[in-house]
Amino acid sequence: MPIYRYKAVNPAGKNVRGQVISYNDEAAERRLTSLGLEIVWIIDISNDIINRFLLWLQRVKSRDLVVFSRQFSLLISSNVGVVEALVTVQDQTENLKMKTILAEVTYEVDSGTLLSDALHKRGGKVFSAFFINVIHAGETSGKLDEVLNYLADEMEKDYDLTSKFKSAMIYPTIVLVGLVGVGFIMMLFVMPQLTAILQETGAELPVATKIVIWAVDFLNKYIVGIIIFVVLFFVGFRLFIKSSFGRLKIDYFKLHIPVIGKLFSLVYLIRFCRAFSTLLRGGVSLTRSLEISGDIVRNKIYQNLITRTIEQINEGSSVSSVFITSHEIPKMIPQMMAIGEKTGNLDTVLEKISVFYGRELAAKLGNLGVIIEPLIMIILAVG
Repeated sequence: MPIYRYKAVNPAGKNVRGQVISYNDEAAERRLTSLGLEIVWIIDISNDIINRFLLWLQRVKSRDLVVFSRQFSLLISSNVGVVEALVTVQDQTENLKMKTILAEVTYEVDSGTLLSDALHKRGGKVFSAFFINVIHAGETSGKLDEVLNYLADEMEKDYDLTSKFKSAMIYPTIVLVGLVGVGFIMMLFVMPQLTAILQETGAELPVATKIVIWAVDFLNKYIVGIIIFVVLFFVGFRLFIKSSFGRLKIDYFKLHIPVIGKLFSLVYLIRFCRAFSTLLRGGVSLTRSLEISGDIVRNKIYQNLITRTIEQINEGSSVSSVFITSHEIPKMIPQMMAIGEKTGNLDTVLEKISVFYGRELAAKLGNLGVIIEPLIMIILAVG
């Protein structure tokens, strides 16, 4: 989709500059004119190398999708047409990558393509299967405004959940990296000088001091080899976690790390319950809802459980009867799901489960600092 840079005069008589994305020159000019701008000049910068490189570097972040969902849902709820709503959101979007994608989607929808189909063509890293299927369910049921509003709510909750989790991890991560960095600098530059002074005294040194001196000597002699080993280790580790076996082991480990593992588990369960509830409410089939929700969780342990659940559902079992056998699922979840299955309110029950565990996660994140700070003080004191 062509990108144009322009200079124009706004209704207040002031010069303004900016960029507009449209499928040809005439459409770009019409777009600017419709905004009340008097064009001074407009040029196509689609083939500009620097601009293309900057566009390639940009990524559509979770926050961009959250803002798009909320703005789009508000416009559709106000009876604004889909194409007009897309154009309005595109004008408000600051992320050039997102703006380009929305321009392409707008063009296809204006040409008669369903919104969900246009989004599907740009799926993967931009629009998840969850996002696309919820939109499709809204189009099919004729309740696009309701579905979009609910989708925006759920995406905001998920964004807040992820942000809180990351914020809770920042402090211990910074301290840990700082300790490792300071320790490395001490071993490489400070300790060799202290070692030389201690050895000059000729006194009998404690075993612990001798070990430190040996470590310093080893580090200085083989620093190049150590760096090569560390680089190879990280490359090997990256290849390991990209394999199915490695991903499974890492995901299992994440769920069983002391203190942190419980937090990971809660995040995955909340995300699963919210997605599953939203899809069921939107009219997506049970097995398809499970499949998409499993992709959103992004943990092989839970994904394998969901795959097994789908297989057994096709054989006549219920979701709760499979979940009750898993050691990774709290018993309360399948017990409540069983009630939802019997009453036909599984989506409502799942939403209540996500709210309950959301509160539990918030409490645990609040207590995390209280648990970690004394440990950090002890480590600093020992260091």
